[in-house]
Amino acid sequence: MSVRQASLAHSHIVRFFMQNATVTAEVVTDPSKTSTGSYSFIARAVLVNNSSIHYKLRVPIRVMTSDQSVTQLLPGQRFSAQGRIVASKEARVAALVVIKDDINIQTQPSHWASALGAIRLGLRSLSGDGDAGALIPGMVLGDTSKQSSDFKNSMKRSGLTHLVAVSGANFALVSAFVLWMMQFLFARMKFRLTATAISLIAFIALVRPSPSVLRAAAMAAVLLIAQGTKRGRDSLPALGFAMAAVVIVDPWQARDAGFALSVLATAGLLLFAPVLIEKMRTRMPEKLAQALAPPIAAIVFCSPIIVALSGYLAPMSVIANLLAAPFVAPITIVGFIAALFSPIAPLLSTILMWFIRFPAGAIALIADWASSFPVLTLRTGKIGFLIVASFTLISWLLKKWLKQIIIFTLVVLISITWLQRWPGGDWQVANCDIGQGDSMVINLGNHRGLVIDVGPDPVAEDRCLKALGINEIPLLILSHFHADHVAGLPGALKNRTVGQVWVSVNSAPLVESAMAQSALKGVEMIKAVRGMSSKLGPLTIKVLWPTLSATSFAEMPGDGSQINNSSIATLITGDAFSIFAGGDIEPPVQEILVKDVGPVDIYKVSHHGSRYQDLAFMAALHPRISIISVGAGNTYGHPAVQTLDALARLGSEVVRTDIDGAIAVQVRNHHFTIRKAKGRFNLIRWG
Repeated sequence: MSVRQASLAHSHIVRFFMQNATVTAEVVTDPSKTSTGSYSFIARAVLVNNSSIHYKLRVPIRVMTSDQSVTQLLPGQRFSAQGRIVASKEARVAALVVIKDDINIQTQPSHWASALGAIRLGLRSLSGDGDAGALIPGMVLGDTSKQSSDFKNSMKRSGLTHLVAVSGANFALVSAFVLWMMQFLFARMKFRLTATAISLIAFIALVRPSPSVLRAAAMAAVLLIAQGTKRGRDSLPALGFAMAAVVIVDPWQARDAGFALSVLATAGLLLFAPVLIEKMRTRMPEKLAQALAPPIAAIVFCSPIIVALSGYLAPMSVIANLLAAPFVAPITIVGFIAALFSPIAPLLSTILMWFIRFPAGAIALIADWASSFPVLTLRTGKIGFLIVASFTLISWLLKKWLKQIIIFTLVVLISITWLQRWPGGDWQVANCDIGQGDSMVINLGNHRGLVIDVGPDPVAEDRCLKALGINEIPLLILSHFHADHVAGLPGALKNRTVGQVWVSVNSAPLVESAMAQSALKGVEMIKAVRGMSSKLGPLTIKVLWPTLSATSFAEMPGDGSQINNSSIATLITGDAFSIFAGGDIEPPVQEILVKDVGPVDIYKVSHHGSRYQDLAFMAALHPRISIISVGAGNTYGHPAVQTLDALARLGSEVVRTDIDGAIAVQVRNHHFTIRKAKGRFNLIRWG
């Protein structure tokens, strides 16, 4: 790895860093769509040149582009494009090439690549719509391109993501099927095994060589050789050989989380599952013990890595895997046959797909059901890894006291999570922890809430509203159309009804406003303007800004100042509290509104607490509590020290989502109690 990294660091391509150049390269991995909407893939640069320098080379690069035509590219094809070359944090590539212009495809794919591509495309196009249709290509060929972010999150939270990462289970099913078929063609076992090995090589090329695929392929090779030479088959040495072979061929797999999870899951099945079966068979039917042991063993061994990456464990994943297990083999085998026939007999493939959509739909329902249960959240990184790794090691070394260890651990977890529950019962105002963005909720009772902005992340928004028990939103206020205030709209709308929506008079940015209008089709939308007021239960909502006619202000430093100053600013008053929420309004608007506001109980600090604040405006509000909705480690410098100091001088209690997590305010007899999702002992939470 050191030798390879040194060669990449000293490649001629570094001479082009922070410059525009023409790059000619060969595709290595299939282009995939990122969360930002652009396309990303690894290629092998063979020629780089600009007006003054010209180099032939052969180094891996990461390519990013918004050109949709890259979806037609297959591994092995050569293309050229003008792009900006920058340094990459990805160890396995020499540079990141960002392409803004069109891509020029220079060569056609090989017959082999075209045939494999036709099979993948055929399966993808014939699998149908919905989560079931998106699941089939993933389970058969590891193709997750059709899966929505919501469905991916459901699979992740339910512990079923491994089903769409081609692994040893797929190899076992495919190789067993091929070996069974070969008995009708060949009498001698050697020929059957040879045909099976060739089929598995083709299968690797078809599903693409991901970490889990390479590990499973190496293990399958060892077991096939053992079968062919009539030697004893021992899975543990096969796993050891697979680890060594993969890391020697591709050293960066040693640092790949997917490879680590694949190896640990296999190790759990080999080492821990038999122990669990032996212990559990005395307390339950043997078949049930054999069904429960594998997912438990895999989760126990993989949990340190899972916590380090995602920060949570899903106990319901054991049940989800148990329920999904009967559907895996039919989908994999029948889907594999349908994929092979899709280019030559699409009608047959369509019929086969119709049959397996039912079990695929069942797995999608299981994932959705299991993901709705709370998960055990631990601090990510080293601390979370050490906690879970220590528990796993102690459980393994002290197997005799496993029952006592589990009971003690459960008592500790229940005690800690009960003390740190959020929102903790009765609440009146809550601010969701949705990263760098805004989302505030005011409790209207009976699982109803007034929602102001929905943040940038649909998953985080949905999770927060679920925690607050909000099923109905009589009024949704979208202060303006910047993505950090509206991109989470699908999460807010998920399984919830919305009565009315107030939006800004400024429809820029057009992409985000078009997305919002499409998502809110059929819901009454009103452009909120200064002077409007409305009564909602015990609350009175007054719109203080914007005006109906566009107001021009001098641009503040940074982007989007005119849009920020079109934010809906509201003064919300009730019997027990008052709130001012103004989206991202900046000093020019704040100066106008000084005369319209007075002291409030809660101030949702404008523009995430940026340094662009009017001190007289904050003094006029004189809030008891200031809530700053901001993402941890953001690059904008929010919240600014000057803003925090100004609020402190006013005697306001400042809470912020980057440090305190989600925030809930309880009001009783004009006494305000703040509950934070990140408590004093922020190691373990349940939710």
